[in-house]
Amino acid sequence: MNDIKLALLGSPGAGKSAVLVRFLTRRFIGEYASDSRVTTDSLYRKRLSIDGRTLNLEVFDPCSQTSEARCILEEPVEWADGFVVVYNISDRASFLDARSILRQIREARRQEKGEHLGVPVCLLGNKQDLCHARQVREEEGRCLAQETCCHFQEVSAAESYQDIACLFTQLMRQVMEHLKYRADRRRYSGSKSMAKLINNVFGKRRKSV
Repeated sequence: MNDIKLALLGSPGAGKSAVLVRFLTRRFIGEYASDSRVTTDSLYRKRLSIDGRTLNLEVFDPCSQTSEARCILEEPVEWADGFVVVYNISDRASFLDARSILRQIREARRQEKGEHLGVPVCLLGNKQDLCHARQVREEEGRCLAQETCCHFQEVSAAESYQDIACLFTQLMRQVMEHLKYRADRRRYSGSKSMAKLINNVFGKRRKSV
């Protein structure tokens, strides 16, 4: 059984908690439509199956972040295997916060030596149902995702469960691939170290004979 840890990040009013509740329960809960009132961190757990594999999913939904609150990001960035960064397409400030959050994630996780596959991240433009009040063009979201090497999608937590479920499923597949790559790399590194140790030991013995 695999354990997967995701962090859901975004600024006040982006609707990240509404996105998460929609994914976990299939329902849109009105009081989550604006998460600006959320002042406590929450950890959600769900057991599910993807591609025939049973997973234990944990999703950390910290209180909302802004570009100024850099310290709030430290715990989820270190803890998570993957990230969903949410902004509100009708609020440009939330998009700028998402840009800052993405860069902080990449800066923090770039320190993992020798990584070929970056930590999986999805940039999510929420509230697609508010297109009439759009302040962030879809193309801007796509460009930011390309700049930061992450997946991009626009959704409406108020209108669609399926889009959000597909997004989380895709992200979890990427996380499983990333974790497998890291595990294989550790095993390979360990086997090389052991082979080097054996060669050193037996090489010294041959020289002393």
